[in-house]
Amino acid sequence: MNESGNTPRPLWTRDFTIITLGSVVSMLGNALSGFAMSLMVLDISKSTLLYAIYIAMYTLPQLFMPIVSGAILDRFSRKKTIYSLDFLSAFLYALMAAILSTGWFSFPFFAVYCFLLGSIQSTYMVAYESFYPLLISEGNFQKAYSIASVLETLSAVMVPVSAFLYRKIGLSPLLAVNALCFLTAAIMETQIRADERYLVTQQETRDESLRPARQMLRDVREGFAYLRSEKGLLAVAVYFAFSAVTGGVSTVIVLPWFKSVYENGEYLYMLVWGMALVGRAIGGMIHYRVNIPPQYRYRTALTVYIVISVLEGVYLFTPIPVMMALCFLVGIGGITSYTIRISATQSYVPDERKGRFNGAFNMISTAGALLGEVLAGGLTLILPERVVLLAAMLLCALAAIVFIGGGREHVSYIYNRTQ
Repeated sequence: MNESGNTPRPLWTRDFTIITLGSVVSMLGNALSGFAMSLMVLDISKSTLLYAIYIAMYTLPQLFMPIVSGAILDRFSRKKTIYSLDFLSAFLYALMAAILSTGWFSFPFFAVYCFLLGSIQSTYMVAYESFYPLLISEGNFQKAYSIASVLETLSAVMVPVSAFLYRKIGLSPLLAVNALCFLTAAIMETQIRADERYLVTQQETRDESLRPARQMLRDVREGFAYLRSEKGLLAVAVYFAFSAVTGGVSTVIVLPWFKSVYENGEYLYMLVWGMALVGRAIGGMIHYRVNIPPQYRYRTALTVYIVISVLEGVYLFTPIPVMMALCFLVGIGGITSYTIRISATQSYVPDERKGRFNGAFNMISTAGALLGEVLAGGLTLILPERVVLLAAMLLCALAAIVFIGGGREHVSYIYNRTQ
C-alpha cells in the first residue's frame, strides 16, 4: 500500500506497455544505424573536418528546436506529434536507404539530411519527455524512469553490432531496418488511448487575438519565466548546465587520451566505459525493485552528484582495473542521479507546462555540452588532458554544492515529494 493507504496502481498499464515497447524498437534501430552513419562519413570523406561538420549539423538543431517545439507542444497533442515524427523518420530512413543503394552520395546533401534528422530528434525528445509522465500511474515514477534508463543503456550494446554489420553489409540495409523499426513504433503509438487533458487548460489560456507566431513567442517567454519563478527547478537546471559542460569536456578528451596513451586504446576505452554501462544497467534494475524513501532522495542525489564528479575527475590517473571499478560506480551513480531528477521534476511540473520546461532544459543542456567541447578543445592546447578533465569535474562538484546544496529548501521540496 502507498502512503495514502490505497493499493498502489499497476505500472504496466496498456498505454505504458505500448510506449515502452515502441521505445525499445525505435531505440535499437536508431543505435544500429546511427554509429554506422558516422563510420560511413569517415570512410568516404577521410576528413576530420567533414566528420565534425556532420556531427555539428546533427547537433545544431538541438540548440534551438527544443525551446521552440516545447512551446508548441504544450498547445498541441504530444501523442500525435510522437507517432507523426516516427512515421516521418521511417520515410526519411527508407528514402536514404534507397538512395545509397544506388551508389550515389553527396556530402552536402547528407549534411542537410542530418540537420533534418537532428531537428526531428530534438523535437521528438521534448514531445516524448513531456508525454511519457502522463502514462505513468501514481506512485510509479521512480520505477518507470528506471526502466527507461535501462533501455537507453542497453541500446549502447548495439554500437559494436552496428560496426560489425556495417563492415559486412554496408549502411543502406541498416537504414532500411531502422525505417522498419520506426514504422513499427509509430503504428504501435497510434494505439495509445491516454487523454491529454492539459490541452483543455491550454485552450482556455490561449489568446485568440494573437497570431500563431506571437503566441509561440509568448509561450517561450512564459516557459523561461516559469523556470525563473521556480527556485528549485532553476537550481536543478543550472547545476545540470554545469554537468553538461563537463560531459562535453569528457567527450572531447577521453577517447583521444586513450588512443594516445595505449596501443589499441580505443578498445581499452570501450572496455573501461563498458563497465559504466554495466553499472547503469544494474543500478536501473535495483531502482526498479527498490524505491528510495522520499525523505532520502534529495540527500542521496546531492551525494551522488558530488561523488561521481570526483570519480570522473580522478579515474584517468589510475590503473586500468581501477578505472573499470570507478566507471562501474559512476554508472550506478549516474543512473541514480537520472532516476531521482527526472522522476521528481516530471511529476512536479504541471502537464500544461512540461513541454516548455523540457524544451528549456534540453536547450540549456545542449548549449552546455557544446560549450564544454569548445573549452576542452582550447584548453588541451595548453594543459594536459587529464588536468583539464579533473578541473572540469571538480568545478561540477562545486556547482552541486553551491546550487543543489545551497538551494536545499527548494530542491528538497521537489525531490522529496511523494510521486
